[in-house]
Amino acid sequence: MIQSEAKGVLFMTSQRHRFFRFLFIPLLILAVLLGLVLFRQHAGLPTRFSTQSNTPWNLILVNNEHALPRGYSPELTTLSNGVQVDSRIYPDLQSMFDDMRTEGVYPVVGEGYRSEQQQQEMMQEKIDAYLAEGYSERKARKEAEKWVAKPNYSEHQLGLALDINADKSRCDNDTIYQWLSQNAYRYGFILRYPEGKEDITGIDYEPWHYRYVGKEAAQEIQSENICLEEYLEKT
Repeated sequence: MIQSEAKGVLFMTSQRHRFFRFLFIPLLILAVLLGLVLFRQHAGLPTRFSTQSNTPWNLILVNNEHALPRGYSPELTTLSNGVQVDSRIYPDLQSMFDDMRTEGVYPVVGEGYRSEQQQQEMMQEKIDAYLAEGYSERKARKEAEKWVAKPNYSEHQLGLALDINADKSRCDNDTIYQWLSQNAYRYGFILRYPEGKEDITGIDYEPWHYRYVGKEAAQEIQSENICLEEYLEKT
């Protein structure tokens, strides 16, 4: 009888050990993964997706360190040339373009919304171009990232960013860029990558790249001569 009870105790102890072992390992893995995510965020390193759930849609930050919010999928409006934009910015965009044409300035949206796949293809094309010039793989990727955002780190995936150039048959790019730099904020758009802010934005100066942030934010960004990162840091 004593031997039987001893076997029962050993059996229960063995079961308990197996239970805790199978429970402990998944919890340990989960804790390690969570720790890595928190470390990357604290250290300013990019995670694949960000969680800016409380940020207004027009002020979501997407850059080299802040990824597209998980599951983000804007409703899109297709322009006459096939380029797509977030439907919420279309009225202000149309108003701005109407006023530009009234003043004899003729813009064209060359790039708007891009899917993750399209962004990946653009990045690879840029890398391949640098490789063809004799750059190493590492150097080619580093140079490409100065001009093309990594997939899920591009504002174009928000549908809020536009590359605006000239209808070359009617005016030149300099005319477009000058008008936009002086007036785009009135319609809620900002020059996203200004000259002199490269250390903050991580992107070289792009006079054609505009981002919708809404009229209130655009007014403040324009008047204080700051970029979106600086604006969000102070608000």
